[in-house]
Amino acid sequence: MTIYSPPAEKNSGVAVVVCPGGGYHILAYDLEGTEVCDWLNSIGISGVLLKYRVPIRPNQKGYEAPLQDAQRALSLVRSQAAKWHIDTNRIGILGLSAGGHLAALAGCQFDQRTYETVDAADALDCRPDFIVLVYPGYLTLKEQRDKVSPELTITSNTPPTFLVQTEDDPVHVEGSLYYYLALKNARVPAELHLFPKGGHGYGLRPSSNPVSNWPKLVEQWLRSGGILR
Repeated sequence: MTIYSPPAEKNSGVAVVVCPGGGYHILAYDLEGTEVCDWLNSIGISGVLLKYRVPIRPNQKGYEAPLQDAQRALSLVRSQAAKWHIDTNRIGILGLSAGGHLAALAGCQFDQRTYETVDAADALDCRPDFIVLVYPGYLTLKEQRDKVSPELTITSNTPPTFLVQTEDDPVHVEGSLYYYLALKNARVPAELHLFPKGGHGYGLRPSSNPVSNWPKLVEQWLRSGGILR
């Protein structure tokens, strides 16, 4: 983990664990990592950039080691909250592309730790308080795009979730649509934004496409939900 702290006078107490994408093979560490943390700092949020394990380990599902890393990161942030001036009840997770799947997974599988306890930090909750999914991948089955992936077990205790994607995304937009519908059916507070153009992997870099405004939409969502004050 690398901690990106905002200036003390701007610190809102909110923290976000950032999961870059890369298909569980690589990490887009700047485009979907450091640049995201810089933006979070600009609105008073601490960014926690997670360098989760890639590529896929032999005889493991692609997300197994990354989920361990995400759970560990969330607990570690809570354990260091006082030192880093973070509110333990306002720690979220944000993921892009494959990192979006990982962020969603962390919000669905938090009641059972996926690794043996390391130290006292692992006694602390690894449930994120909110989730942001930016052009997420793997939310539905490849062969049945209307079926949420079975490892994503949505319940009424799944954290509030924000989703954004474009209709021309080669990572099919049905993933966000049906994931949002599953959240709605479970009565989980959720917000979904769909745009016609933008493709995939744009991060925060500006373009002529309105989807480039997604960071502002996230900020508004965090403020309207009382997370960012």
